Amino acid sequence: MWKTSKGQGITVAVIDGGFKLDHPDLEGQFLPGKDFSGSPGGVGSFGDGHGTGIASLIAGTGRGMGGTGAQGLAPGVRVLPLKINNGSVGALVASDFLGQIGQAINYAVDQGAKVINISQGMEAVTTMPEDVAKLNSTIAAARAKGVLIVSSVGNEAQKGNPVEYPGALPGVVGVAALDHDASVTAESEQGPQVVLAAPGMDMIAGCISPTGYCKSHGTSDAAALVSASAALVWSVHKDWTANQVLRVLINTAGKPHDGSVRNDLGGYGAVRPRVALTDPGDPGPADVSPIPIANPAPTASPSASVSSLAPTSPASPVDSPSEVAVGVPTAQPKAGASSGSSSALPIVGGVVAGLLVVAGVVFVVLRRRKVAVPPVGSVAVPPPPSQQPSVPPEDNPYMK
Repeated sequence: MWKTSKGQGITVAVIDGGFKLDHPDLEGQFLPGKDFSGSPGGVGSFGDGHGTGIASLIAGTGRGMGGTGAQGLAPGVRVLPLKINNGSVGALVASDFLGQIGQAINYAVDQGAKVINISQGMEAVTTMPEDVAKLNSTIAAARAKGVLIVSSVGNEAQKGNPVEYPGALPGVVGVAALDHDASVTAESEQGPQVVLAAPGMDMIAGCISPTGYCKSHGTSDAAALVSASAALVWSVHKDWTANQVLRVLINTAGKPHDGSVRNDLGGYGAVRPRVALTDPGDPGPADVSPIPIANPAPTASPSASVSSLAPTSPASPVDSPSEVAVGVPTAQPKAGASSGSSSALPIVGGVVAGLLVVAGVVFVVLRRRKVAVPPVGSVAVPPPPSQQPSVPPEDNPYMK
């Protein structure tokens, strides 16, 4: 893929809870951002490593650890870091969370971002209909200006499968998470809001741990790879619209296991940027969206009606979105699931995160010196438990 595109010339805005701007894999990748959180410290301060990890999965260069660091899927893009209070930097009112996302979207559009990644979510329909409606209008305006908005759908499929926003709003590309076998993970939420799926298990990215690298899982990570995939395609076809880029990603996706066009587990299937670059096909009309953008958002937790693309066994370990202790307020509004597990990686002789094609899906896998790496075409096996640090679970409900 990188012989064709690394995402050059494309700006991806990342809306999250702060960023480690000087991470060695991300130095030079950030544009001047903006802080909407109201917390001290600016966009380069953070309460956890979630935003840094998402930025790394999108645009990590691998320059850390002497050139063996974590590489993102689109290392040629520039990241516009936009900080909100997702609960990691102090208590907040739920309406502020949605409002800050809306402000960040407007700013990203004004700054020329082509893709906006929102690996965040909140279950907020019943308590804040006006705030949800306002955010919906903001998203519709951004889409009308040709911006593609990608969001995780949430990790609470086994906890009532609540509908979460902004991932369930019309016009948003909701993303589900896949495991090593390209099956939807047990935690990944289901419903009509799912448009595409991407890897979301054993993801390796730059973070704020002592080693600078973490392993995580969740729909947050999957959304980052869809955003990066869009950037790869858009970089080559700069005259395409957001509708055409998304249509090509949908048309070239690895289809659901049951052979259907789409289902509520994995949407239209697993994003395949390699195929989208080498054989994109007809991008279709520039002014017609391939997904509904005017229909009302779902108001009840959806349930899957198909048995294929069935979730795998329950994910483990339990949700713990940060590798360090996070001061999460005790009183917070009901919100979506966390980003999943994220644990710090010990560095022994260096770490490199590479790209591996497994079952037609792009996976980010850990390669350690002195640890066997499975050959291309095989399933990447994580290090045994004895080599993985024990991290106490934490729960930040704003990150998925």
